[in-house]
Amino acid sequence: MKIAVIGAGAIGSLVAGYLKLKEADVSLIGRRDAVDAIRKNGIVISGVRGDLKVNIEAYELLVLKPDLVILATKTQDIERALRDNLALLKNTPVLTTQNGMQAEYITAKLLSKENIISSIVMFGATYLNPGRVTHNFEGDWIIGSVFKDRPNYNMVEISMVLDRAFSMVMADDILGKKYLKVFVNANNCIPAILGVSMQEAFSDPQISRISIALWEEAFSLLSKLGIGLSGLPGFPVENVTGLISMPKEKAALVFSGIMTKLSKDPLYGSILQSIMRGRSSEIDYINGEFVSLAERNQLESPINKKLVELVHKVEQDKRFLTKEELIDSLKGVSS
Repeated sequence: MKIAVIGAGAIGSLVAGYLKLKEADVSLIGRRDAVDAIRKNGIVISGVRGDLKVNIEAYELLVLKPDLVILATKTQDIERALRDNLALLKNTPVLTTQNGMQAEYITAKLLSKENIISSIVMFGATYLNPGRVTHNFEGDWIIGSVFKDRPNYNMVEISMVLDRAFSMVMADDILGKKYLKVFVNANNCIPAILGVSMQEAFSDPQISRISIALWEEAFSLLSKLGIGLSGLPGFPVENVTGLISMPKEKAALVFSGIMTKLSKDPLYGSILQSIMRGRSSEIDYINGEFVSLAERNQLESPINKKLVELVHKVEQDKRFLTKEELIDSLKGVSS
């Protein structure tokens, strides 16, 4: 199976590198700076599987028609990446890896639904520089289809190929799992606003209290809309419902303890990684998903809306907020 990974950021580089080490026929498609660095030095990976260097073919555009495309760009870059390579993508299975709920629907504007496979990445990685990533922690890779009327029958074969390098899980209810993954990612906006690692941000229980409030708001919204959550490997729905049912101060302390132990290396969420690289983040597809759901249904999501606004302010002003500024900005908004 000829595999092309489109997107040479943290997840794309890690996936391509590990598959190559398992002797898969894989190439990596990325921006010019990443391609130049990878051609010169290979993909340099550090972290939980040790220090590795992987030589791999890297291009700015597809040069051959692949048997599988793993789409690892940010959500906001999907359409451009697909259009740039569209001639070689017809009738090719495309596996989405993006956070949020919109990747499959954006992809379906250009490609047939039966060729689109959804996935949820539960392992964590940090993009350091072009061609250099840290693998922060292990986790499963979940695949399924959000288009129940157009299931992809290549999923078993694809899962077996990817299982060489990753722990693969096939899921029927991937939509409910994707919504729960939005909860997992929704806290990334807070260290992004502060410009610090996840561990540093959430070592402060006052900051962790904001996370509990945004989860509480989002869970209430989905409940009103009848949207169910489905548990993830290692992250059951009770991780959310249990915390939001506790007294807020206790929940904040528990959450702080969990987040500060995520990784021995500093962990920078995907939103902050984009900001640090001078690129737009995927905030509109994470916390913004809750905001959009609320607005479409004449409901409110004030905490998540304010956090989305603050991330855009940081992107525009190129200045991170202090903890005091963040807390002050949410006065009268968060409970």
